[in-house]
Amino acid sequence: MPVLSAEGIVKSYRGGDGGILHILNGVQLQVARGEIIAVVGTSGAGKSTLLHVLGALDRPTDGRVVVDGESLEGRSDEELALIRNRKIGFVFQFHHLLREFSALENVMMPARIAKRDPAATRRRGEELLALVGLGERMHHRPAELSGGEQQRTAVARALAMDPVLLLADEPSGNLDHGNAERLHDLLAELARKLEIGMVVVTHNRSLAARADRVLLLEDGVLAETDVSGVVA
Repeated sequence: MPVLSAEGIVKSYRGGDGGILHILNGVQLQVARGEIIAVVGTSGAGKSTLLHVLGALDRPTDGRVVVDGESLEGRSDEELALIRNRKIGFVFQFHHLLREFSALENVMMPARIAKRDPAATRRRGEELLALVGLGERMHHRPAELSGGEQQRTAVARALAMDPVLLLADEPSGNLDHGNAERLHDLLAELARKLEIGMVVVTHNRSLAARADRVLLLEDGVLAETDVSGVVA
């Protein structure tokens, strides 16, 4: 069973002139455990919109998304929030860490909000920070961490609830080359080691090259491509 299945996803908006703007037009996608999918395309093609629909942050106009066997169709906002919190991790271009809290406290935050056992939450936070190479930096606040360290902390936080699916939107877009490469290696390692499905929106050819499949979003439809067409 795929960890993520999207069937005939359509997303449309009404424009300022009253006309209908079609962003996604029958998107089909399946992602297996441990598989990395890179989604590429020009700016404004709808890549972030696609991630929001796949991650239950937005609803499709038509079509169906299934995450780990659970259909998102017809769910209430509260039900979608529960599925999102239990099954999906998000990483964005900017880390969005809470500056007044340490790296460990930031990573623990999702499980704390979910009211999980405090001792187990702390142990898991420590394990995840060690996994992303920050075992010695877990008590530092974001301002005391480099850009790459901040983004790795954000990755650890995205894994705090042991999701089956990780969605990343330009995760290395704000990093220099060296830190970007370390993050790319880390994401590839995590997908395999934790056996989570991963969908990554990127303009980075190096990150796309680490994916199992590269898909081009064009005219609202996903199609197989290769890294040669990725904007570096």
